[in-house]
Amino acid sequence: MQHLLTEPWPWYITGPLLGTMIPLLLFLHNKMLGVSSTMRHMCTAMIPTNITYFNYNWRDHVWTFWFGGGLVLSGLVSRLFLTGDAPVAISEATKQDLLNLGITNLNGVMPNQIFGLENLFTLQGFLFMIVGGFLVGFGVRYAGGCTAGHGFMGVSMLNTSSFIALISFFAGGLLVTHLVFPFLF
Repeated sequence: MQHLLTEPWPWYITGPLLGTMIPLLLFLHNKMLGVSSTMRHMCTAMIPTNITYFNYNWRDHVWTFWFGGGLVLSGLVSRLFLTGDAPVAISEATKQDLLNLGITNLNGVMPNQIFGLENLFTLQGFLFMIVGGFLVGFGVRYAGGCTAGHGFMGVSMLNTSSFIALISFFAGGLLVTHLVFPFLF
């Protein structure tokens, strides 16, 4: 049982499990899966304002608080109690590319050279964490949802805008990785 919880599950198990959540949410509860909307509902609940974007009945979406809290809690439990000893699976080509950029901590999920708190007050850290975070948040709101919402829910419903959003997310990631990253290290 311990091995079942500490090792990654294969795609043919996790894919169908994730895939069953979409029709269950949609057909049984008339709910849409997405993480970025949870943040909007939390902001609306905690910071009452007269801004039109935040002027709606957030109580209709309380289930997303439980969903978001479950994501955070399950990540914490997984990291603290279920993490195996195996390093994060990264292809050798990616490892070499990262090493060429000077990123040497490849055993963790987030390399310290990019995401370490000691780098927050450097120009590089500011660009990655503050500017990058703002751009991701802006892109998510501009696209009308995050990768989870568009990828799982929107594509399963064959929404053209979700296909465009996913292609844009992927293209943006490739552009930043190959054109911007090399200048920041």
